Amino acid sequence: MFSSLNIRIGFFLAKRQIRRSNPWTTVLIIFVMFFTFLNLVVVSGILVGLLQGAINAVRTHYTSDVIVSSLNNKTYIENSPEIINIIKSLPQVEHMSARYMEGGTLEANYKTRTNDKEKPNIAAMSIYGINPVAENKVTGISKFMVEGEYLAPGDYDQILLGAYLDKKYMDFDYPGFTALENIKPGVKVRMVVNGVEREVTIKGILKAKVDQLSMGVFMIDSQLRSMIGRNDYNVDEISIKVKPGTDPADVRDILKRNGVDKVAKVQTYIDAQPKFIKDMIATFSLLGNMLSSIGLVVASITIFIVIFINAITRRKFIGILKGIGINEAAIEISYVLQSFFYALCGSIVRVIVLYGFLEPWMTAHPIGFSFSDGILGFGWGC
Repeated sequence: MFSSLNIRIGFFLAKRQIRRSNPWTTVLIIFVMFFTFLNLVVVSGILVGLLQGAINAVRTHYTSDVIVSSLNNKTYIENSPEIINIIKSLPQVEHMSARYMEGGTLEANYKTRTNDKEKPNIAAMSIYGINPVAENKVTGISKFMVEGEYLAPGDYDQILLGAYLDKKYMDFDYPGFTALENIKPGVKVRMVVNGVEREVTIKGILKAKVDQLSMGVFMIDSQLRSMIGRNDYNVDEISIKVKPGTDPADVRDILKRNGVDKVAKVQTYIDAQPKFIKDMIATFSLLGNMLSSIGLVVASITIFIVIFINAITRRKFIGILKGIGINEAAIEISYVLQSFFYALCGSIVRVIVLYGFLEPWMTAHPIGFSFSDGILGFGWGC
């Protein structure tokens, strides 16, 4: 059946039929293939990219490439000044930001509350002490300001408030989670941290699709350090941004070889992902593969229908070929080769559009999902 003669004749017939067919019909078939194959990868790509966008946001605006944090049985990173000096000495490191972190509460409208039986407007949160300049170089959080201004060095008794701690920005109602009411930049609130009470002014409100930012409070590191009595300068977290082209795992391994892992957890942004995120990655990947498999079946059926209709409309031509002695196998091979041609052309157009336009465009203009900026993702990794 598949003799070399039949293959050569089939190739000749396929080439002749494609060249003599209506150009608009050929273009239409190729575009049907293009949209079929595009759907095959875009739907699963958006599913993968939905979670990939959230992971990228946490990496870019919180953990950065490598994060050093306290051990599970410690409340801070011991020997932090020495570790910071090691990090600063590494040529692979571009920027770093050390943070103090402590749980605390904010109370709003305490000056206007006249009845002691009235429930106070209090919200609990994590309070971060940062160097505003260093933090912005690592995570770029200043671009998330929706009200007010970003912190400047020397802004004592001033804070940045995460948007989800402001009632007007909350778009969800979670039992046990409270937010402050009637607040804005310039309003004073009462902060209590480590048993120390202080009146501070809201300088700005920031909103991002990273919970640590939208549900936290940021203030000058030196002030929080004095409030929590951390006179040894031991911090809670150090986020490290590596230079372009550097593998974060290399910096992690260098720090471990210097003994940092004995007093702190040293993780890349991938290592720091919680288990539920990794479970979601596996789930979304499985869903993407299932949808791709269904799409592949649909694409195969589409090609079959197109070629079947083409063969039906050319029955007279096929009868003439049989009448002059052309083997049935050669005719069948010609239609198989036509299928390959249309599928190949559709795939080429899909690759050009996908990687030349659609993926770069969606990376620059991600889909604004509620918890992430969705991009097109085709795999997990750096």
